[in-house]
Amino acid sequence: MFSGIVAAVGQIRRVAPLAAGVRLTVDCGGLDLADVQLGDSIAVNGVCLTVIAHDGPCVEFDVSAESLACTVGLAAPGPVNLEKALRLADRLGGHLVSGHVDGVGEVMRFEALGESHELLIRAPAALARYIARKGSVAVQGVSLTVNRVSDTAAGCEFSINLIPHTVSVTTLAELAAGSKVNLEIDLIARYAERMLGGGAEGTAA
Repeated sequence: MFSGIVAAVGQIRRVAPLAAGVRLTVDCGGLDLADVQLGDSIAVNGVCLTVIAHDGPCVEFDVSAESLACTVGLAAPGPVNLEKALRLADRLGGHLVSGHVDGVGEVMRFEALGESHELLIRAPAALARYIARKGSVAVQGVSLTVNRVSDTAAGCEFSINLIPHTVSVTTLAELAAGSKVNLEIDLIARYAERMLGGGAEGTAA
């Protein structure tokens, strides 16, 4: 589990093809790796990945073809948001994030709004019901609060206000209209729907 509070911005240095996926070499930059061991989990752009090798500031991960098909930002070199898995005694500064991406959204607008920035994202229909005003959502692994939601025929559009600190310590500053982003809905919303019998799983049951 993660909190959605990005600890460092790293760089994917190498993407090596595998029979069914890729192997990533990630320079973790300022992320403290002193306690990282083989088999540990690190969220990379919001995707929970398992450490398979560790050499100095670089860590390697295997990413399956399935993970590549339902996420963005892991198939080519570039900057990535990084967060180590939570310990039970850690502060939960954001919200509970599993690192299991639910879908890919599209940035409709990203522009300065006074000292902050407004980020407008279009979410697919399968995720729209889980996104609520003042609720939480993880975007590229960053825990954020939804300001407004507008339903559309294709899903919904939701806006987020980004304070300067969030923009400066994550990769969100590089977003622009048309950018694709990893989205993870709030775990509480997912379980609430299941318990209330909503959605495809609830109907089938």
